[in-house]
Amino acid sequence: MAGYGRALRRACPRCGHAPIFRTFFDLEPGCPSCDLVFERESGYWVGAMIINTAVISFVLLATLVLVVWLTWPEVPWGWLMAGVIVLSIAVPVGFHPFSKTLWMALDLRVKEGAE
Repeated sequence: MAGYGRALRRACPRCGHAPIFRTFFDLEPGCPSCDLVFERESGYWVGAMIINTAVISFVLLATLVLVVWLTWPEVPWGWLMAGVIVLSIAVPVGFHPFSKTLWMALDLRVKEGAE
């Protein structure tokens, strides 16, 4: 489970070295500490996109259910729609680096076995 904690800190999921991002979005090609290569083959980040999609789906569904539940029967549909649009842009952008590090941690756990 340590790899997932490291991933949530945007650090190398193998050794915990940070930072591994040049900018908020730009990932280094590999870890300078343990030499883990981050992008192993073409299409490697599809798993990170799936994680990001799952997170935004959960956030949007939870937001919709919570707002409707708290404001029923006078649901502010216009404000709810505006909020969902903002969330559907902000959450995937903000969660992008975390989805990459979480994907790397999951990939490491599968390929290198449980710690």
